Amino acid sequence: MPTFAANLTMLFTEVPFLDRFERAARAGFKAVEFLFPYDHEPQAIREQLDTHGLTLVLHNLPAGDWAAGERGIACHPDRVQEFRDGVGRAVRYAKALGVGQLNCLAGKAPAGVDAATLRRTFVENLRFAAKELEAADINLLIEPINPFDIPGFYLTTSAQAIGILDEVGAANAFLQYDIYHAQRVEGEIAATLQKLLPRIAHIQLADNPGRNEPGTGELNWPFLFQHIDRLGYEGHIGCEYKPATTTEAGLAWMQRLAR
Repeated sequence: MPTFAANLTMLFTEVPFLDRFERAARAGFKAVEFLFPYDHEPQAIREQLDTHGLTLVLHNLPAGDWAAGERGIACHPDRVQEFRDGVGRAVRYAKALGVGQLNCLAGKAPAGVDAATLRRTFVENLRFAAKELEAADINLLIEPINPFDIPGFYLTTSAQAIGILDEVGAANAFLQYDIYHAQRVEGEIAATLQKLLPRIAHIQLADNPGRNEPGTGELNWPFLFQHIDRLGYEGHIGCEYKPATTTEAGLAWMQRLAR
């Protein structure tokens, strides 16, 4: 069975962020992930990880003004310095928290910017980030997001992501494959995982429709988990879903797998 990481941005939201680590450990998780650590000092998060015996497997680079609806700035040609400053900040947190991979959200394509400029900006920013992260022994990830949940998001398909990674040409740059987003845009989950596994450094999950826990939608999770095991994937799968009711009630799918 794959190894799961609780996404603390979306799970255990019944309690404040720093209290979610204890909830995750109590629920049986050994690893966690989340979108952003930057509202808290690194030491406060480090204490929670150490106290509850948890590994942090992933967080994102700074992604602009999230509360205002921004979803990344890596493709924005007028914010390159802000992006690069954010890379440095993310590396400082990653070193303090023992994180081995950071995800870069491309962002929504800004109005009035042509496709060539968007791609060039994104590629150049990724090359910069990959070099900075390589010096810290950290992998850089990029994640396609479905345009139904985030209209205008620049990076939407696995094929687009692989083309960009090929152009970036960094040995430490990989695909973050979110099963929910991929199902909404392109389907073919099993075949895509098999084809692209050498390029995938992290997987995330949620069912569709609804982005709730496995077993609430159309996907055949027992088959997919067995398939991922057969492929030899050794990383974590991030549980980045919205519980249909409470987090604990929604974790019955993990208990069924354990049996």
